[in-house]
Amino acid sequence: MESNNIKFIEREMTKSELKLMNQGFDQHMAKFNNLPLKKKRFTIVITDKNNFIGCASGLTNDNKEWFYLTDLFVNEKYRGQGLGAKILKQLENKVAKLGIKHIWTWTAGFEAPSFYKKQGYKIFTEMKDWYKSGHSRVGLLKNFLN
Repeated sequence: MESNNIKFIEREMTKSELKLMNQGFDQHMAKFNNLPLKKKRFTIVITDKNNFIGCASGLTNDNKEWFYLTDLFVNEKYRGQGLGAKILKQLENKVAKLGIKHIWTWTAGFEAPSFYKKQGYKIFTEMKDWYKSGHSRVGLLKNFLN
């Protein structure tokens, strides 16, 4: 169904166009019996005297087998004390109790791959020269024994 009125326009999508696109993806996925999954966020926050110093946070969905670690942050002043490993372990324990079998994340190649490897993660992909500095973007995965 081609029309002489079709145009290709370089611009951002409107909110209504974005909504239509997402509805289209949902309808297409439903044709293959993959209904939209509801996301649920789990977060743990670290404080010192009620001041925010870090967090670990991520998303799972109705599938409940995969968890995407979206954020792991410790304020620079508090690094080197094992807080990152502790908060990550606490979040992993929380989601493992929910039946999660796999946790994955992205990180910058200049800082965190060795940290995650110490926590039992394995690199599943590396995109070289992702950052202007020439550093990689690294995807890491950990499988839980359930």
